[in-house]
Amino acid sequence: MQIRLEEERDRSAVHAVNYSAFETRAEADLVDVLREQAVPHISLIAEDKGTVIGHIMFSPVSLSGHPKIRALGLAPMAVTPRRQRQGIGTALVEAGLEHCKRGEFAFAVVLGHPRFYPRFGFRPAGQFGIDSEYEVPSEVFLALELEPGALKEKSGKVRYHAAFNNLS
Repeated sequence: MQIRLEEERDRSAVHAVNYSAFETRAEADLVDVLREQAVPHISLIAEDKGTVIGHIMFSPVSLSGHPKIRALGLAPMAVTPRRQRQGIGTALVEAGLEHCKRGEFAFAVVLGHPRFYPRFGFRPAGQFGIDSEYEVPSEVFLALELEPGALKEKSGKVRYHAAFNNLS
């Protein structure tokens, strides 16, 4: 398996992976919109023998009261159903976070499983004094400082790209 940046030739396969991994096509459509509208973004694929089997995307988020801080939201992440629970998601998150660090982003957030994401260093975002624009349980909105101390003495509400408002 290889993880690499998504290329234009991967677009239909990425759409298919996201469509197969979720109950509706909303996430697959979201990726298509983010790819066109969210700048900057990081989009990686997991590929095995020339077949796209996983995808992860990070898109810009903002923190109210701190317009200059550069941050990303991890969403969505998908692995084809028959390849789930084989470490592909873990590899995608690890590679994605490395790309985020190289891009000099201050922090990342995720609305995700509270038993999966802490292994990468994510902690409940409330511990940093930040919360989500969405009404979600505090244990599923997680944050990770990509630069040590990036969230020290900061607080506010994280807002995702407008494309997330159409996710249903």
